[in-house]
Amino acid sequence: MTDTGAQRPVDPVSGRGEKVDFTGVRWKSVEWTNLCLLYLRACESRLPQPILGDQFAARDVARIEYDFKRIHRVVRPEINQFMVALRSAQFDTLITDYLHRHPDAVVLHLGCGLHSRAFRLATENAPWFDVDLPNVIALRRRLYSESDTYRMVGSSVTDPGWIDQLPIGGPVLIVAEGLLMYLTPAETAALLHRLVDRFDTGELLADLLSKWGPRLSTVFTSGLIKWGTGDGVEIPQWDSRLHLIDDSPIMAGYEKIPTATARLLYRIQYGIPMIRNYDRLFRFAF
Repeated sequence: MTDTGAQRPVDPVSGRGEKVDFTGVRWKSVEWTNLCLLYLRACESRLPQPILGDQFAARDVARIEYDFKRIHRVVRPEINQFMVALRSAQFDTLITDYLHRHPDAVVLHLGCGLHSRAFRLATENAPWFDVDLPNVIALRRRLYSESDTYRMVGSSVTDPGWIDQLPIGGPVLIVAEGLLMYLTPAETAALLHRLVDRFDTGELLADLLSKWGPRLSTVFTSGLIKWGTGDGVEIPQWDSRLHLIDDSPIMAGYEKIPTATARLLYRIQYGIPMIRNYDRLFRFAF
């Protein structure tokens, strides 16, 4: 994803680039998962022809004290960096398009993790809120600083109280990458009700797993995935103000993968409908 050239909301580096100690992050915790995703984005950014090219991720990994060699052995970036990059690049494209049409819109990045998206994509005047669990936001605060237009909110998205920190009215872009499938249907519906009630108009960008997600989760991840969908119809059913605009497999664009072996693997997977449609990016409007 190329730089939009927009003025950033803040210089995101806090502490002038000194090392940040993350060695206390527990193995396979939520924070560790976010470190793995950060590492994969950093690896992908170093390729000669990256798809996402998140240079902030590379810089952050260089600053963080952690056993990234161990993470490298687990996450296998030679293959998995591309799934992360393809998904994030699609989100970035849609975010950039929305902010081009609504440069003053509020952006809510739910489940933001350690993503640098705010510093790569935010326009000068758009208020941007990065929201995640308190322990994840505590890590972000070691890396990034807030500004008049950039805020970090440490809260579960299912807690209704954090929404009181948001403006009321106007357009909003709600970004939920790798999040809603971990909430129950009731939690997802309640969250969307509160957000749609808060603003006048907007869009929701969310990737959703297929109906195989919960079934596979009971075998591999102790039931972490709470629900799945075939065509995204559940979202408008839960809140009729939301209507589907379009959707796309997160593997779309695999042709851009620069390494032949990984590109062939993704092409084979893309040709299998069950795999191609396992995770899709949906765009809703209200």
